[in-house]
Amino acid sequence: MPSQEIYRHLHRFPDDFVWGVATSAFQIEGAATEDGKGPSIWDTFCRQPGAIADGSNGDVACEHVKRWEQDLDLIADLGVDAYRFSMSWPRVRPGGSGVWNEKGMDFYERLVDGLLARGIKPYLTLNHWDLPEELQQQGGWANRDTTHRFVEYAQGVSRRLGDRLASITTHNEPWVIAVLGHETGIFAPGIKHRATAMQATHHLLLSHGMALQAMRAEGHATRLGIVLNLSPMHAATDTAEDLEKTRLEDGRLLRWYMDPLFTGSYPEDVLAHLGADAPQVSPGDMATIATPMDFLGVNYYSRSVISAAGPWDVHSSGREITDMGWEVYPEGLTELLVRMHQDYSVPPMYVTENGGAFKDQLQDGRVHDTQRRDYIARHIAAVADAMQQGVHMEGYMVWSLLDNFEWASGYEKRFGIVHVDYETQARTLKDSALWYRDFLRHQKALRQTPRPGPIGKASSQHNAVAVVSTGA
Repeated sequence: MPSQEIYRHLHRFPDDFVWGVATSAFQIEGAATEDGKGPSIWDTFCRQPGAIADGSNGDVACEHVKRWEQDLDLIADLGVDAYRFSMSWPRVRPGGSGVWNEKGMDFYERLVDGLLARGIKPYLTLNHWDLPEELQQQGGWANRDTTHRFVEYAQGVSRRLGDRLASITTHNEPWVIAVLGHETGIFAPGIKHRATAMQATHHLLLSHGMALQAMRAEGHATRLGIVLNLSPMHAATDTAEDLEKTRLEDGRLLRWYMDPLFTGSYPEDVLAHLGADAPQVSPGDMATIATPMDFLGVNYYSRSVISAAGPWDVHSSGREITDMGWEVYPEGLTELLVRMHQDYSVPPMYVTENGGAFKDQLQDGRVHDTQRRDYIARHIAAVADAMQQGVHMEGYMVWSLLDNFEWASGYEKRFGIVHVDYETQARTLKDSALWYRDFLRHQKALRQTPRPGPIGKASSQHNAVAVVSTGA
């Protein structure tokens, strides 16, 4: 850790607070056609001319399938409690239905057992966007039958691994799958049709509720939930036009998912806006979607500023901007978490993704990513601020463990706290990783310190004041 960096107001989070790192299968695994893996929609999408900024694909990525033991050792060295990762559906069931691929499932068994052997809790995501291509050829998420195929997949995984997993997430960021994949078409499967996107959204949410019910019927005690990408929406001005547009965009991003999950209905203003493009809903669907869950994962990167006149100039705020063109706005995370707590009867929440892409340089074996280090520190502080306002938070996970295939950006954007040389596959801990490791050591040391007063859940929540980092 740089000697110039200091910690101010370092207090401990609750002793059972979960610290982790996160990845997804398609972004790191590679081995795209090995050991019986079938193609996913992202394998197909990468072959479309112009779809990926640098013309790359996920065929090799970080070679995690081959280097998983080295990567688990890296995770263990960081001192985290948990690793959030996703399973490649077409690696374990190549066609999305039918025969299971034992070689693929064996890989995840080794991965889970390797995590447990290192004292790391496995947090599994079933669907991080890589739908089997064979199912897409049958309509994909726009086809209601895919919900049943997803339930079969969830049940099979739960039977095989459920007794060893800390949690199972059904879907990661259904908004991305639906809107970016089916409305704007900039992500796989590359469809540009709003009605299709909205129907896909409904089937994603429906399959979530169906899968929760089916997995609970298996009898495992694994905690079950979903992960949403969420942001506070701020109007660029206080004009009626900007305020109205902001309300609608908040409905399309946040309330379109939170309302059905926690109130059993879609927001009326968004339904009216969609008109004929609203999804077809069958009797009983909404009650299934609202099946109670054990946790909610929140992925946060920045706020959104909405202008009715067109795209808002992110540079106009004068704040730091990441390499993705996103404003660094940590107080938005506090605002978001407090709102979720106040507006909905949410279960315990995790920040399941949070991180920044910055232009890194490997020099003399080091990556001095000061901006990423400070981004992480400031967002941890934002989580603590939310907890001090009564929000029940159970964990925080950095995105991402490794530099990786950043979807439509290819390998041009780096989110990792571990640098990956894509030519040699060498891994190098960046300064942000070293900072995170040191921070976690402090937290674990504080756990050994007697806490004054009662140590109940309430007192531990209100003692969660985070670290603020300064310096070069």
